[in-house]
Amino acid sequence: MTDDPPLRILHCFRSPVGGIFRHVRDLAMEQSRAGHAVGILCDSSTGGEHEERLFQTIMPYLSLGLTRMAIDRSITPRDIPAFWRSYKEIRSLQPDVLHGHGAKGGAMARLAGSLLRVNRYRVSRLYTPHGGSLHFSRRSWSGWAVFTLERLQEWFTDGLIFVCDFERRTYEEKVGRVFRRNEVVYNGVGEADFEIVPESPDAVNFLYVGMLRDLKGPDIFVDAFAKTERLLKRPLSAMMIGDGPQKQKYLDMMTSRGLGRRITMLPAMNIREAFASSQNVVVPSRAESMPYIVLEALAAGRTVIASDVGGISEVLGKGSDALIPPGDSDALAKAMAESITVPGWKESHLPDREKFHAVFSSKTMASRITALYQELAGR
Repeated sequence: MTDDPPLRILHCFRSPVGGIFRHVRDLAMEQSRAGHAVGILCDSSTGGEHEERLFQTIMPYLSLGLTRMAIDRSITPRDIPAFWRSYKEIRSLQPDVLHGHGAKGGAMARLAGSLLRVNRYRVSRLYTPHGGSLHFSRRSWSGWAVFTLERLQEWFTDGLIFVCDFERRTYEEKVGRVFRRNEVVYNGVGEADFEIVPESPDAVNFLYVGMLRDLKGPDIFVDAFAKTERLLKRPLSAMMIGDGPQKQKYLDMMTSRGLGRRITMLPAMNIREAFASSQNVVVPSRAESMPYIVLEALAAGRTVIASDVGGISEVLGKGSDALIPPGDSDALAKAMAESITVPGWKESHLPDREKFHAVFSSKTMASRITALYQELAGR
């Protein structure tokens, strides 16, 4: 920590699930360890027992507390009373920094922060998109409306933080060139994540972890697995971990291809337990921003094969043979086959471990973000 006095930091976001929740948890813990007072404001209607357990692990780091209230996913008239409730809660906490994550969290932080400024209360207003609204198409009316709102809100923003250069480029393509202070700060994982996970004796050849929906490519994974078996002319093993609206579709796909006994499908579990049960992690997404599964798997010492989408190439390195064109199950099968048959494949095509740690640790992430907070606060 520097000689600057500690900051009072409030992170605002809607849904406490997935990558945003992981990002905020890591950021809050690192900032608290650095001596800052940290709090969280988020939705109360999403998340289950797993998320409740995660909240319990970070409660000791939240000196400004955890505030949960109903926040709709879409824009609705209920946003008006929800915003007023959040504003009163934010005002009572007297933050120095309001950091909004995702579209709804970003709107809440910037609008509340601007109203506080009208009342002569100094607070810095920051925004991280985390993909979110940037997934809309510019050619749709909904996309046009969302990007217009994003542009208007930039006038009430002191700083933007993008989790990868891909996200910043996408923002500039769809919203416009950023005219506020902005930084690219990569997602990071904690020191515990960098401990190598030993491989269990019965580890499967390939692991898929994620939502069971076409956007994340489970169908591509199943198709590529079958093609990998044909390439190697022998049966293999795989595991799919997750849940989602199209789960039955993939179960039917596995059954129709006779893969039901060689691909095991399980619900969400502790990610390091999943890594222990696998040799190689496959991320076959059709679209991503900066997925944590890639960072977690590399930190745990696993081989990673992934679609060349979003900011994944910024992690694995442009031109790496571990990067596959999205939707190309033939190319994916070729890489999967080589990863378990070619000696030294992992070392040749994945990033150096020390260099990876230097860039993608949560300590580095939090240090750079907090430095921006200090700069905007004039310290």
